[in-house]
Amino acid sequence: MKILPRWYIRYKGVNSFFMGLTVGAIFTIYAVLDPSIFSVGGIVLAVGMLVVAKFYEKILNMRSFFKISLFVELVMLVLVGWYLAMPYGFATALFVYAGYQLTFMFGSYLVRAETIFLNRKQILSWLDMAKQAGYLAGMMVSWLFYQIVSKGFGIEDHGRQVYELHWLLLVTEACIIWLLLRSFEKVKKRAT
Repeated sequence: MKILPRWYIRYKGVNSFFMGLTVGAIFTIYAVLDPSIFSVGGIVLAVGMLVVAKFYEKILNMRSFFKISLFVELVMLVLVGWYLAMPYGFATALFVYAGYQLTFMFGSYLVRAETIFLNRKQILSWLDMAKQAGYLAGMMVSWLFYQIVSKGFGIEDHGRQVYELHWLLLVTEACIIWLLLRSFEKVKKRAT
């Protein structure tokens, strides 16, 4: 496999847009969780990151990079779908939190792999600019969305606002997965 930088940069920009959209939502979703859960989640996250780092020698390759990236995005798609389908409460908040922690376990690995596989300074610069622009755009759209839902549609309940935002997150995550799939290309083996 090989990575297609132009598509990958687009993927990361939209991925960061998604993260920008979720900034305000997670505080509402997590409101029902006991603070001790965040401590346990942090411990599990740290241990998980240690385990992932232990296997860098085996997984720092293009095929694993693609598979782990796709796994992370599919987890996010499941989380968004779950939030839309299931009634909100403690179990849903805990499921969403656990899912986010699972994806964060691969955060350092994904950044390391990006740097290795996109090892040109100009590409890394464009990548980081796309990430920041996407994140900023996501926060701005999130703010605008909440204003429209609140003032335009009279939805004042924060839980309902976050629920409505998840429809936009669902569409965004579907675009993210499509862009990720476009970002990698199988390399044909030459006959010898």
